[in-house]
Amino acid sequence: MITNDVKQNDSNFVLRTVQPALLGLMDGSVSTLAPLFAAAEISQNTHSAFFVGLAASIGAGISMGLAEALSDDGTVTGRGTPLWRGVVTGAATVLGGMLHTLPFLIEQLDLALKLAYAVVIIELLAIAWIRYRFMKTPLLTTIVQVIIGGGIVFAIGLWLGGLGAGG
Repeated sequence: MITNDVKQNDSNFVLRTVQPALLGLMDGSVSTLAPLFAAAEISQNTHSAFFVGLAASIGAGISMGLAEALSDDGTVTGRGTPLWRGVVTGAATVLGGMLHTLPFLIEQLDLALKLAYAVVIIELLAIAWIRYRFMKTPLLTTIVQVIIGGGIVFAIGLWLGGLGAGG
C-alpha cells in the first residue's frame, strides 16, 4: 500500500527535480542543434563547430538556469527552492547541448556529423522516455512530439548552414 507521504515525496521529486531537469535537457538538446550544425556546415571544420556548440551549451545553460531560478521563489507554487531548480535546469541544459557537441572533437567532419546525428536521436528518445516515465505522457505521443520538434530545429540548422556556406 502506497501512503500519501510516499505519493507526496514522488510528486515533490518530479516537480522540484525531474521537471526542471527535463526542461533543461529539452532546451539544451534542441536549442543548440541549429547553431552547431549550421557552424559545421559553414566552416566545414570540427574544431569551429565544437566551440560553437560549447558556447551555445554554456550560454543556454546560464540563461535557462537563471530563468528557472528567477521564475518564482517556490512559495506560491511549491516548486522548491529557486537555487536548486536553477542549478538543475542549467546543468541539464549544458548536458543536453554538449552530448551532441562532443563528437566534434573528432577531426573527420563526416564521422563527427554521423556520430552527432546518432547522439541527437538518442537524446530525443531519452527525453521522450523521461516524459513518459515521470510526466505520464503517452509514449507514442511524446516520441512524435519530441522527434518533430527536434527535427524542425535540426532542419533549420542544416538549411541555414547551407545558406551560409553558399549552397
